[in-house]
Amino acid sequence: MKKVGVAILGLGVVGGGTYRILTEHREFYQATQAIDINIESVLEPNGKKLKELGVPKELIAHNIAEVVCDPDVNLVVECIGGVEAAREYVLDVLYSGKTVVTSNKELIAKYYHELERTAKRHNAGLYFEASCVGGVPILRTLLDGVQSNRITSMMGIINGTTNYILTKMTEEGASYGEALREAQRLGYAEADPDADVEGFDAAYKLSVLSSLAFHTKVPYTKVLREGITDVAAEDIERGKALGYRLKMLAIAKQSETGVEVRVHPAFIKKEHPLASVSGSNNAVFLTGDSVGDLMLYGKGAGDLPTGSAIVSDILYAASRSEPRYSTFKNNANPDKDIKFVTDFASAYYMRLSVTDKTGVLSKIAAIFGKNNISILELLQTPENDGATVVIVTHETHEAAVKNAVTKLNASEIAKVEAVLRVVS
Repeated sequence: MKKVGVAILGLGVVGGGTYRILTEHREFYQATQAIDINIESVLEPNGKKLKELGVPKELIAHNIAEVVCDPDVNLVVECIGGVEAAREYVLDVLYSGKTVVTSNKELIAKYYHELERTAKRHNAGLYFEASCVGGVPILRTLLDGVQSNRITSMMGIINGTTNYILTKMTEEGASYGEALREAQRLGYAEADPDADVEGFDAAYKLSVLSSLAFHTKVPYTKVLREGITDVAAEDIERGKALGYRLKMLAIAKQSETGVEVRVHPAFIKKEHPLASVSGSNNAVFLTGDSVGDLMLYGKGAGDLPTGSAIVSDILYAASRSEPRYSTFKNNANPDKDIKFVTDFASAYYMRLSVTDKTGVLSKIAAIFGKNNISILELLQTPENDGATVVIVTHETHEAAVKNAVTKLNASEIAKVEAVLRVVS
């Protein structure tokens, strides 16, 4: 039976869940995997957390040097969060030749190239299944499930906080502020929610996912990112009436024209599998050239779901004779031959306030026509001194829509109140 000595850095939500799983399932892994995982060391400054989990005093480390120098530790789990301190700790561990498992998506998105280079030099492993989509085994699927395919597209709900907020707004008619406060009360959103609601969290994850799916470096700085703070309940309701549901989507595509990566709120047809992913749940919809469409669904966060992904990496690392590394040139910058698409194609939802004048719609249509935008659906609702017009376009291009919006806002006939993308 193979023996693996593990150290855990940080006993927060994820680290605590990992500790629980490893202590409660040790005999199960011995029986089913022929692997004996023993927690040798825990680095956590908060005595209350150590006491709550019942960590024996002899396992408590006081600094990273104790962990790195412990000959009984083969693998280190990083769950301290943040970036700079975590980066230094992980580098110290990798320099010592010990394998690292981490749930830190920002760390991987920003420093994957540096960490993997260090891991290779010292024959150490670096695994991070838990960094993307919590307990959903999306990285393992990309690496070991659909590796026979060229992945042409990937679309997902990969941030539970924003999905909870939009679900609350969609199903209960709550305003953004009301839904955010409820998410904070339940612990889904932080006191400072910007990382989630402004799309940073999803952008980091999409950088990691698309790099692995497309076998090329996709820096997080190349991800178009828009948040949900300006989403109005009015538009969610109007979208529902048209048969759409609003979701915060992470979208990645690979084609002959290049790589397209974006994170933003978007309408999706209510019949699409992603439309029914509610609350804080996550899902990723993949398309491979051979397998076709696949969807993975589950809990995107939480102590035990994310801890499950960490332990999966521990078992995976323990079962390999050699560490596994990326399939592409993992540098700080993307390969010079890779093109990133910014003027991507999409359909669009627009809400306009228009004046009560003859010929307004024909003038709007003329501006659209000059920008090669055709109208799929149009709804007009009379208001006191004008009307609200909702338009859904056929697929067009980002640059064309931006130009049309500028022309409309400069005119005396209409003001564009909202623009949201529509995913087919």
